Amino acid sequence: MTGVSQISLGKKVKKLRLEFEFSQEELAARIGIPRPSLSGVEAGKREVTSTELIKMAKIFDISVDELLGPDNAGIEEEKAEYKVSPAPSFNKDKFKQVLLYVLGKCGAKPNVGETVLYKLLYFIDFNYYELFEEPLMGESYRRIKFGPAPCHFNSVMEEMIEAKEIKPLTADYYGRRQKKYLPLIFPDLSNISAGAKQVIDSVLDNLSSKDAATLTNYSHEDMPWKMAQDKEIINYESVFYRTPAYSVRPYSGDMENLND
Repeated sequence: MTGVSQISLGKKVKKLRLEFEFSQEELAARIGIPRPSLSGVEAGKREVTSTELIKMAKIFDISVDELLGPDNAGIEEEKAEYKVSPAPSFNKDKFKQVLLYVLGKCGAKPNVGETVLYKLLYFIDFNYYELFEEPLMGESYRRIKFGPAPCHFNSVMEEMIEAKEIKPLTADYYGRRQKKYLPLIFPDLSNISAGAKQVIDSVLDNLSSKDAATLTNYSHEDMPWKMAQDKEIINYESVFYRTPAYSVRPYSGDMENLND
């Protein structure tokens, strides 16, 4: 790819894809590659073959030379575009009901303290967004040292404890003080779709038996967390750059579906 770096080409491909209003899945299908391969191209982590360059140029109605030429918009514009993506609207009631459901299913497990809850809620929200391209609870998650942390968790917990909907506990887990919560009421799932419940159950089945350290390390390898800066709100759109090991969406040509 003479004259253009792998990263610059990836940024240009993404910019053109957005201008043509293609999803990653749609463009990947037109090129004839799996969606994760296109994600790798846009992230600057995968080289583009000459055959793929020709197909891309034809799709975007430009020459290969133009595709490989300099992009006047520059990298800073791309960074700005990523950072200004609007945060979803927080749905407190859904957050409460999902939390009650999660606690009812696994809150009594000895490994499930506050840190584990943070990660379970994160994967529920981000897996749902990847599958349905819309928020479930609309919670914002901040990148901190120990993985994604839900921003409204403490205020919602205080409210639910005061309303006697949740009971806080402390426990000893292998010599460490652990904050736990047990539900005092049943969740109202009337506004939780069947698809959402399936996502929640899948996350709980796959992750709720892991301890805090294991889940923290696991979350650190998920692309949305890796793409965010320290203390920054994690961008939901970055879920579409997940590697196959974390992706839960059955993209065209993919062999990976749900997290193991």
